[in-house]
Amino acid sequence: MERFLENAMYTSRWLLAPIYLGLSLALLALTLKFFQEVYHLLPHVFEMAEAELILVLLSMIDMSLVGGLLVMVMISGYENFVSQLDIDEGKEKLDWLGKMDSGSLKLKVAASIVAISSIHLLRVFMDAQKIPNDKLLWYVLIHMTFVISAFVMSYLEKMVKHAH
Repeated sequence: MERFLENAMYTSRWLLAPIYLGLSLALLALTLKFFQEVYHLLPHVFEMAEAELILVLLSMIDMSLVGGLLVMVMISGYENFVSQLDIDEGKEKLDWLGKMDSGSLKLKVAASIVAISSIHLLRVFMDAQKIPNDKLLWYVLIHMTFVISAFVMSYLEKMVKHAH
């Protein structure tokens, strides 16, 4: 009975595979949204004010960071929790494949969230005249919460690695 339960639990890791496949569909949706922005931007690029153009570009950078985060979580999560990727010898292999454990993945996700939050905060500041000061304060506090959380996670991970 114990052996059966252990095998069932171990095999259940494959339930994560459709979730990681779903992330690839989310990446497709993000790519479509990115090119929709490009499509809307190009005809009006000469009419736009510089600040407006920068806001659109920051939004596109934000999408690229989220896309990178999706790829990182999708591939390293699959590799850490489901199965190793069997990539043919002649094919290009991402440098970090097989090197990112769940701890370092959490740190990369936290760093990505801080970067995404930073870009969002910059967009808010560039459009600050339309936003009340109390809301700006909340944006800064939320961003600082992400920053501090990332530092604490990094520090704790460093302590754990030195303890071993």
